[in-house]
Amino acid sequence: MNPQVTPYANENSKKEQVATMFNNISGTYDFLNHFLSLGIDIIWRRKAIKELKAIKPRLILDVATGTGDFAFESIDILQPEKIVGVDISAGMLEVAKKKINDRNLSHIFSVQLGDSEGLNFEDNTFDAITVAFGVRNYENLEKGLADMLRVLKPEGKIVILEFSKPRSFPVKQSYNLYNKYITPFFGKLFSKDGRAYSYLPESVAAFPDGKDFTAVMDKVGYKNTKHRPLTFGISAIYTGFK
Repeated sequence: MNPQVTPYANENSKKEQVATMFNNISGTYDFLNHFLSLGIDIIWRRKAIKELKAIKPRLILDVATGTGDFAFESIDILQPEKIVGVDISAGMLEVAKKKINDRNLSHIFSVQLGDSEGLNFEDNTFDAITVAFGVRNYENLEKGLADMLRVLKPEGKIVILEFSKPRSFPVKQSYNLYNKYITPFFGKLFSKDGRAYSYLPESVAAFPDGKDFTAVMDKVGYKNTKHRPLTFGISAIYTGFK
């Protein structure tokens, strides 16, 4: 993963810059997610969560939980006993907490500030781990994947939903134009931080998607890794077991 792809040109670490970026856009994040993806991100999340139905996880960790959308879908589809969400952005977590309270789900879903590359949990704690659109933001991808493996129970499953790079004509060309012009334009129009939406396509371009990503999962120690492209390769679901 290219450590130089960051939303701001200064000497702060990628981790600090990503936290600042998401703090800045937390108020408009949900709206822009659904608007810019034409609502397809909701379908992607549901498909990813259904990868866990067979194992019926009771305790789930949602890493890079953001405003909690992936966890809320997990509650609806999987009906777990407990979900813990972790994120490095306090601003995003404030939005998640309000949504939790509004939906009366505090007995099931709790969130906390935390570093996805240094999770504050004991080994072998969670039945399943989910990550939606978060792993490409890791400062150290292998370290983050390894720490999630550490807190996953034996035979536990991880499901990662992430953007990828379409490779077929004309989807590749259309997607690149959309990310270059449309995404930054509306990001700047509706959010406090237009740079965040220029960062998005840059981070996707730098991310080792497809078989390159499952190779990293294999290297770290996950078993039976798979990837499943969605919507002409615009995003993908990655799965693996401990």
